[in-house]
Amino acid sequence: MSLSPNQAIGFGPYRIHPGQRLVLEGDQPLRLGRRAMDILLILLAHPGEVVSKQQLIAGVWPDSVVEDINLRVHMAALRKALGDGQAGQRYIVTVAQRGYSFVAPIALQSLDSPPPAKPGRHNLPLRRTRMIGRQPLVDSLMTQLPRQRCITLVGPGGIGKTTVALRVAEQLIGRYRDGIRLLDLAPLNDARLICSHLAGLLDLSLHDSEPLACLINSLRDRQMLLVIDNCEHLIDAVALLGESILRGAPQVHILATSRESLRAEGEFVQRLESLDCPPPIAVLDREQAMGFSALQLFIERAMAVHESFELSDAELPLASEICRRLDGIPLALELAAAQVASLGLDGLLTQLQGRLPTGNQTSLGRHETLRATLDWSFNLLNPCEQICLRRLGVFRGGFTLESAAAVIVGQQVEPGEVFASITQLVGKSLLSVEVGDEEVFYRLLDTTRRYALETLERAAELGTIRERHAERCLTLMHQAQNDWENTPTGMWIERYSRGLEDLRAALDWALHSEGSRDLGVRLAATSAPLWQELSLLKEYGGYVRQALAELESSSEPCPRLEIALKLALGSACYHTWGGTPETIAAFVSARLLAQRHDDMAGQLRAVSGHMAVNLSCGHYQMALEQSELFDRLGLDGDPQLLLSTHRLRVLALHYAGDQLQARIHAEQVIQRMAHSGHLNRFTHGFGVQYDQSVASLTVLARVLWLQGLPEQAWRTARQALDIAVQIDHGTSICYTLALASCLIAHYNGDQQNARALLQLLLEQAQKHSVLLFHTWGRHYAQVINAGAETLAPPNNSGLIKEIMVTLDSAFIDDDLLARANSGAAGWSTAEILRVRAEGLLAEESRCLDEPLGGLTRESAGAAASNSELAETVLQQALSIARRQGALAWELRSATSLAQLWQRQSRHHEALQLLTPIYQRFTEGYATPDLRKVRALLDELHRQLHA
Repeated sequence: MSLSPNQAIGFGPYRIHPGQRLVLEGDQPLRLGRRAMDILLILLAHPGEVVSKQQLIAGVWPDSVVEDINLRVHMAALRKALGDGQAGQRYIVTVAQRGYSFVAPIALQSLDSPPPAKPGRHNLPLRRTRMIGRQPLVDSLMTQLPRQRCITLVGPGGIGKTTVALRVAEQLIGRYRDGIRLLDLAPLNDARLICSHLAGLLDLSLHDSEPLACLINSLRDRQMLLVIDNCEHLIDAVALLGESILRGAPQVHILATSRESLRAEGEFVQRLESLDCPPPIAVLDREQAMGFSALQLFIERAMAVHESFELSDAELPLASEICRRLDGIPLALELAAAQVASLGLDGLLTQLQGRLPTGNQTSLGRHETLRATLDWSFNLLNPCEQICLRRLGVFRGGFTLESAAAVIVGQQVEPGEVFASITQLVGKSLLSVEVGDEEVFYRLLDTTRRYALETLERAAELGTIRERHAERCLTLMHQAQNDWENTPTGMWIERYSRGLEDLRAALDWALHSEGSRDLGVRLAATSAPLWQELSLLKEYGGYVRQALAELESSSEPCPRLEIALKLALGSACYHTWGGTPETIAAFVSARLLAQRHDDMAGQLRAVSGHMAVNLSCGHYQMALEQSELFDRLGLDGDPQLLLSTHRLRVLALHYAGDQLQARIHAEQVIQRMAHSGHLNRFTHGFGVQYDQSVASLTVLARVLWLQGLPEQAWRTARQALDIAVQIDHGTSICYTLALASCLIAHYNGDQQNARALLQLLLEQAQKHSVLLFHTWGRHYAQVINAGAETLAPPNNSGLIKEIMVTLDSAFIDDDLLARANSGAAGWSTAEILRVRAEGLLAEESRCLDEPLGGLTRESAGAAASNSELAETVLQQALSIARRQGALAWELRSATSLAQLWQRQSRHHEALQLLTPIYQRFTEGYATPDLRKVRALLDELHRQLHA
C-alpha cells in the first residue's frame, strides 16, 4: 500500500500522519524515536503481510550494516510505546523465522484539516511504556496545576510517581509558552549542584555569589512547567528552590515527585496509591476483572515478555491473587510479570506466597513488599546475571553495551556473557532500554540502582567497580577530546553529554579519600571540553583545583598533567572572569613548566592563552612581543599551527595600532585558509578556542572599519557571524558579536541591528557561560539600549574600557588618558585623545556661558588655555591616527579640530583640513560620522562666502 501524505491511517486509538511522521493518540502526539517511526511506516505500508527482517533493516538503515539485534530493540520499543498487547489488543506479531506483520485492522482517513502544530520546547524522554490506571489522576493534576502551582506526587519507591508526572507533562506539551523542563535529581548527591543543573537545562549561566537569586530573576518572566523528579534525598534544597520560584516567578508551575513531601510553603501534596486490585472475596468474570488496573498492568507486561501468553478464565484467580500479594505496586508487578514465561502463574504465585504476606496496604508495608520483590527477583537470576546487575549499579545515567562491558567484565564474567545477561535483565524488567536514533542506551531505575549498589557493597566489590567505572569515563573523555575539534557542536554534545552524571560521580569518588587520586587527576584534565561546552566552568574549576592540589602533594609529579590542568584552569577562568590574577598565573606557570620539560605544544597553548588575556587586559605591546615568540617555538612543518599563529599576529598588530600591517596579514591569513580548505576548524592545542574563519574575519572587520571602510567592515562582520551561527559554536558567536558586528552596527548608526545583535550577544554569552563577554554586553547596553541599567566602570584599564569610550565620550577617565599619553592604548589612542580635547572644550564653553558679570579674568584665562590645549591634543590625535592608518579616527579628530577652528572664525583652515580627509572616503556616506562632516563642510562653505 502506498502511504499518501494526504491521508491518515487509523488503528486502535491511534491516527498516523505519514507526511508529517506524526502519531496521535486521541488528540495527543505520541512521541516515537526516528527508527521506531520508520519501522511502523514500513509495516503499515504492508498491512497483513509478513515483512522480513532483511526488508525492514534495508528500509530503516539503507546505508549501514546493522545486526538483527538493532531491529529487535527498536521493534520492542515500538511495541511498548503502542501498548501492544494491552487488553488483548495485538498490533504487530512476530512470525517465526520469517519476520513481522502488522495485524490490526486499519482505516484510511482523508485529511480534512492540517495535523496539529509541532509540540513546544521540552526535554521529556520518549515514552517507553504505556501508563495504566492513572488517567483520572493525570486529568485531575492537569486541572489543578494552574491553581495550585506546586504539586508534589508522594509515595514509596516503585509506585509510579515518575510515570504519572511524565504523563502529565507530556499531555501539557504546547500549553506553556516557554516550554517544559524535566530536572531529574536521582543522579545528584550534592544540593549545591541543583541550581547549576537547572540553569544548564534552561540555557542560563549563574553569577557565583547568588546563584539562586540569579536563577529566579531569569525565570521571572517565563511561563513554563518545571518537573522535578526524585527529590527525596535533597528535600530541604528543593523546598527552598520551590518556595523561591513560587514567590519570584509567578508563571512557573512545579510538578515534583518524592517519597515524602517537601514541606514547602505553597506545596500541594498528592499521594499516589497502589493500582486497584480485584477483591479477594468476589467471583468476577473476565470483563469485570480486567477493569482493575493492577491486573491490566500485570497481563500487559507478561505479554510484552512472553508473546504467546494468554490469560485463561481459569487462571484469573491466580493472576488476581498475584496482584494482591504485590500490593498493586507497579514496579513489583513488572518484576513478577517478567517471570511468567519461566515459572507460569501457578509457580509464580507459589513462590510469592512463601515470601510475601498479603494485605500490606500501608506506606511501610508497600516498601517492604517492593524490597522483598526485588530480593526475590534478584535471587531468581543466575550468578552471572546477579554479578552484572550489581556492577551496573555504579552508573548514574544511561550507558551503552560497550560501557557496561567495560565495567562488568573481569573476575567471574567473560566478555561473551555480558550481552546475554543484559538482555535477560531487560526481559526481567530490572533494566530499561532507551532507544536512540543511532545507539541503544540502558538505564537502571533509581529504586533498582539503589538496590544494586547495596548488593555491590555487600559483595565487597564497590571500590573495584567504581575504579573500573572511572576508567571507562576516562576512555569516553579521551574520545570526546579527540572528536571535539572535528565534530559539529550539537552532535558532539548529544553524543557525550549523556555521560555528565557518571563523570561527576567518577570525579567525586576519585578525588576523595576512597578513590584513585591518579585516575581523578587524569579524568579532570581530559574532561575539559565537556565542561566547557555544557557551560559548567565554575563547577569544573572546582575539580581542576582539587586535581592540581593532588598533583602538587604527590610524591610522583606528572608535568604533562599539571600543564594540561593549569591550561584548563586558565581557559575556564578567562571565559568566566576575564584576565584575573588567577587566569594569568595559570597560563604563566603552565608556560614555565612546559619550557622546563621541552613541551612545545604546552608552550604554544600557554603563550596563546596568555596572549588572549593580555589583549583583553589592554597589554598590547606585551601581546605583540608574545606573537613573535611563536617563530621561536619550532612550528616549522605544521601549516595549521603556522596559520593560527599568523592570525594571532594579526590581532596583536591591530590592537597595538598598526592597521596597515594588520590588514595585509589578515588578508594573507584568509587567503591561505581559502587555499588550504581550512574552514570552520579549530586550532589544535591553542589555549583559547575560536573558529579560525570567524576569528580572522572578525579582526579584519575591525581593521576595515578603522581604515574608513564601514560598509565593507559590516559585510565582513556579518560573514563572521553567519559562519559562527552556521557551525553553532557558542564562544565563537560571542567573540565575533562582542568585538565586531555589534560595535560596527552602532558605529555605522544602524541602531536596530545594534540592539538586535546586542540581545543575541547577551543570550549567547549567558547560554554558554562566557561571562567575560556577557559583562561586556551589559556595558554596551548602557549606550545601545535606552533605559539599560547603569554599571560601575570596568575595574581595569583594558580593552573593554577603550571600546566604551569609542561608543560614548562620557566613559573617559584618568586611567585611559594615562594609557593614551604613554602609548599603551594602541588602537584607541587617537580617539581617547580626541575625547579628552572635547572635554577641555566643553569646560571652556561652560566658563564662557557664565552669567553676565560672572566671567572673571581667571575663568577667561582658563577658557583660553583650554582652547589652546585642546588644539594641541587634537593635532596629536590626528598625527597618531595618520601614523596608525586609522582613517576613521583621523576623520573624528579632524572634525573636532575643524569645529574648534570654526568657533574661532578660522573657516578656511577648517575647510583645508577636513575636505581632503572626507574625500578619501569611498563609502559609508550615510554613517553618522560622515553625515556630520558633510553638514559641517556645507556650513563652513556658507560661512566662508558670507
